[in-house]
Amino acid sequence: MAVSATGEVTAGRPGRGRRVILWRHGQTSWNVERRFQGTTDVELTETGVAQARRAARLLVHLKPDAIVASDLTRAASTAAELAALTGLEVTLEEGLRETYAGVWQGLTHDEIIARYGEEYAAWKRGEPVRRGGGELETEVADRAAPVVLRHAEKLAEDGTLVVVSHGGTIRTTIGRLLGLEPRSWESLGGLTNCCWSVLGEGARGWRLLEHNAGTLPEPVLGDDD
Repeated sequence: MAVSATGEVTAGRPGRGRRVILWRHGQTSWNVERRFQGTTDVELTETGVAQARRAARLLVHLKPDAIVASDLTRAASTAAELAALTGLEVTLEEGLRETYAGVWQGLTHDEIIARYGEEYAAWKRGEPVRRGGGELETEVADRAAPVVLRHAEKLAEDGTLVVVSHGGTIRTTIGRLLGLEPRSWESLGGLTNCCWSVLGEGARGWRLLEHNAGTLPEPVLGDDD
C-alpha cells in the first residue's frame, strides 16, 4: 500500500517496496549565523561541501536509482556530490524549495523573536501561520509531496529515490506522506546539515524508517517489524 499526496491509500507492490531518502543540504554561512534562508539562494560553505562529500560516500552504498533536488544552489550542489559517485543525473525541481517566509528571510533567529515573537510562538504551537507573510506549511507540502511521489512512482518495486531538499520542506513532506495532522509535523524534529530521513513503502503506506540519520540504516531486529 502507498499514500498519495492527498492522503488516499493506493495499491502498493510486493517485495521490500520502494524507498525514499530525504537528504538535507550541507552547511551554509546563513546556517552558521542562524539566519532564515527560505528561498534565498545561499551557497554551501567549505564545510558544507565536505559534509556533502562525506554523506555521498555513505549514501552511494544504498544504490540509489534516481536523484532529485531543489533547484536552490545549496541543495543542487549537495546532490551533485552523490551524482558524481553514482553517474546518475540530478533532476532539479522548484517544488522542492524551502518554505518561502517573506520578511523573515535574511533575519537571524534572535531578530525574528524580537520582531515577530507572537507569530513565532503561534507557529511553534502548531497553528497555521504564514511566517513573514509567506507560505503555510501545508502549502509547502502541497507542492513538495507530489514531486516526491511522482518520482517515486517511476521506481522499480524495490527502487531507491534520493531527494535533496531543505529542513522545513523535508519535515512537511514526511508529515504529509505519513498522513500525520499538520499540527503534529513539528514533532518530527529538525534535520542536521547533510543528514537524512528514510521512508519505506510498507503494507499500510509509507513508514518512517530513519530520521536525522548520518550513518547507514541497520536492519530492524525486533518483534515490531
